[in-house]
Amino acid sequence: MSDKLKIKVSVANRVYPLTINPSQEEGLRIAAQQINGLIKKFEQNYSVQDKQDALAMCALQIASSKKQESLNEEDILNSVENRISKLILMLNPKT
Repeated sequence: MSDKLKIKVSVANRVYPLTINPSQEEGLRIAAQQINGLIKKFEQNYSVQDKQDALAMCALQIASSKKQESLNEEDILNSVENRISKLILMLNPKT
């Protein structure tokens, strides 16, 4: 039987009960803190009054950040693949 942990996480002044694996607790709590921090930042910097607007802005920033990381990883992999291909060509010249 897998041990599950019941926790409560607060996001945007709302409490969400979750049942999780114990290994997920730290990551979820850190994520909730980051979201709450972003909400506070958006409320202060952009005069956002509605929590839903702040949450939407958080979602957009987090999703775009993750997508950008993915694109950067793809660029790095493509660069490495190109360099490996060039090295292979240098080591195995066509005769």
